Amino acid sequence: MLLAGALAMGSTMAAEAPPFRPLSYQDRLESRTLDSIELLVIHATELPDLDMAREYGERIHYPGSRTGNSGHFYIDREGRIEQWVALDRVAHHVAGQNANSIGVELVSLGRYPDWLDSRHQDWQEPVNEAQLRALIGLIDQLRTRLPNLNRIAGHDQLDRRRVPASDDPSIQVRRKLDPGPEFPWSRLIEATGLQPWNDGETAP
Repeated sequence: MLLAGALAMGSTMAAEAPPFRPLSYQDRLESRTLDSIELLVIHATELPDLDMAREYGERIHYPGSRTGNSGHFYIDREGRIEQWVALDRVAHHVAGQNANSIGVELVSLGRYPDWLDSRHQDWQEPVNEAQLRALIGLIDQLRTRLPNLNRIAGHDQLDRRRVPASDDPSIQVRRKLDPGPEFPWSRLIEATGLQPWNDGETAP
């Protein structure tokens, strides 16, 4: 089985591809070519488990297109990977960078359930070893299929917006802190060879 979207295009891969469980609206997502993909964005679900992440992923946020927000891949705490959106479809996972990127979601509590409460901004759960190994393996697979995939970023680097805190609108908090302050960026970059996002680059 090939990575879906790279996918029904031919040859086999050395490593077993993750199971593909397309979201109900996947076919309504915008199409793209694989050579347009050059950035991989790391997220955290900020939810208790994969089942709840799926529930959130299936929610329709855009009535016009009848689509919602999700990543392409999800990595559970034990390192199990699922693919929910084909690579040749544009997922809604990071404002302003969806068209050229892949979203990978790590199951993690993050700030759940008080995401925007100014009193609860501490990150509850770092990425674990099983998730990191699975992520490195996934990136290795993706690089064999995507000729222009060469950069990597965290969601927090691409979305720096601040919003009123849910407990006190006079306080501003970050919308996004994922994949978390203790994410092992140096280890991941060394293992994959991807170039880190330059914080001086333009992002929303």
